[in-house]
Amino acid sequence: MRAIIHAGGSGIHSLQQTELPEGLPSAGEVKIRLKAAGLNHRDLFLMAERTDADSPLILGSDGAGIIEAVGEGVDELLIGSEVIINPCLDWAKTKQVPTVPNILGGPTAGTLAEYVIVPEENVIRKPPYLSWEEAGGLSLAALTAYRALFTKGQLQPGQHVLIPGISGGVATFAALMAAAIGAHVTVTSRSEVKRQKALDLPITSALDSHADWVQAIGMNAVDLILDSIGPATFSQYFEVIKPNGTIVVFGASSGDDITIPMRSLFFPQVNIKGTSMGSHEEFAAMMALLEQHSIRPVIDSVYPLSEIDLAFKHMEQSQQFGNIVIRIDERD
Repeated sequence: MRAIIHAGGSGIHSLQQTELPEGLPSAGEVKIRLKAAGLNHRDLFLMAERTDADSPLILGSDGAGIIEAVGEGVDELLIGSEVIINPCLDWAKTKQVPTVPNILGGPTAGTLAEYVIVPEENVIRKPPYLSWEEAGGLSLAALTAYRALFTKGQLQPGQHVLIPGISGGVATFAALMAAAIGAHVTVTSRSEVKRQKALDLPITSALDSHADWVQAIGMNAVDLILDSIGPATFSQYFEVIKPNGTIVVFGASSGDDITIPMRSLFFPQVNIKGTSMGSHEEFAAMMALLEQHSIRPVIDSVYPLSEIDLAFKHMEQSQQFGNIVIRIDERD
């Protein structure tokens, strides 16, 4: 099978296309012929940290395709099924949070290949209304957004959610999901182009990241903030959040270290929570929500597998709006 491996150093330039054995599913596993896969910033972080001493790795966490073989104990009637992969392994129950989530695409071989083998419980039926490109690029971003909004953020209809840095898959999925249940959605971006694209989504408003948020938001203070930025914007959150409001952190694109104004935290009794990925239970609930509201992912661009380096460079330049998808089932 064709596969994209990362080997021999760090960064995008260490990506290589090669031929590898397909492998056979073991007990409890399914073998999937992939139709499409998605890229995530996690892939860039992994590549940046790897060295020439590391073993070759097939990157990629998201994917969708057709089950071609099953291992012992798996119903053979699943062969031929169109499925979406949940990339978060070994996390069944929502409250049983692992110390570090085990995610497809590092250390386990990922989806940037023609075939992947995963546990049966990590696949779910592909909704018919989704194209292969839409289905292949949604899993990690949509799961992260769902857990942040609903498990951690406890978002309710009519509440106001702020999503700073509208751009990638998690932020766009969060905006779509929140709007679908009847929440008010405000987003921010430094880019006027991205703010204009955001206005095509069912959101309340799109603010310039450098604007006066207090003046722009006015009396409609925020119940929930989803933070993936960190220190560059964190202090502003306390100016616009309601008493007993919640900040859910799922990223740190501007760095790890923040200074929290303690009185702004304990007087209004603000909640700060961290989140990452999600459980099998949440993945099933997330997919049910998408299907109930016919939510389609925002697709930024689609690349063939042979142009994987161009796709990652596009992501590295932070120009994307939505998901970057890799088309796999065609020989280029």
